[in-house]
Amino acid sequence: MPCDMELFNFRTVEVRKGAVIMKDVRDFYVDITPIEALRVIEQSIVTGSISGKVLDVYKRSVGDQEIVVCVIEKFYYRTSNRASLTITLDNLEEFTKVHAVASGGGAGAFMRFDWGAGGNFVESVSRALDQYIVEQ
Repeated sequence: MPCDMELFNFRTVEVRKGAVIMKDVRDFYVDITPIEALRVIEQSIVTGSISGKVLDVYKRSVGDQEIVVCVIEKFYYRTSNRASLTITLDNLEEFTKVHAVASGGGAGAFMRFDWGAGGNFVESVSRALDQYIVEQ
């Protein structure tokens, strides 16, 4: 399913058959390197969290350009579910692009309804990097 992203796509809402479905995706730019951004995110989201942990970090570098993919998992008591957060950081442009997607925070097999857990999880990335965000 193609997705049309805007610079600060903080909450996209889709209505399907009367149900409101939140797309928990954020895209924005920061003025620090991908590795520095990852350290800030890990410090903010994982350090001190009871249930948050980094599942994997994948890094690739070619010259000065870097791509970092990080998967973080956290348990949300309000949904009694584990949610995952996949963050892709790259400096292929003038600034580092941050792309964050939350998933798995919903309850139910057919309708993805998560009481805001996914939105909260993905929003934690932009809160952590708030002082570094630049407008394009």
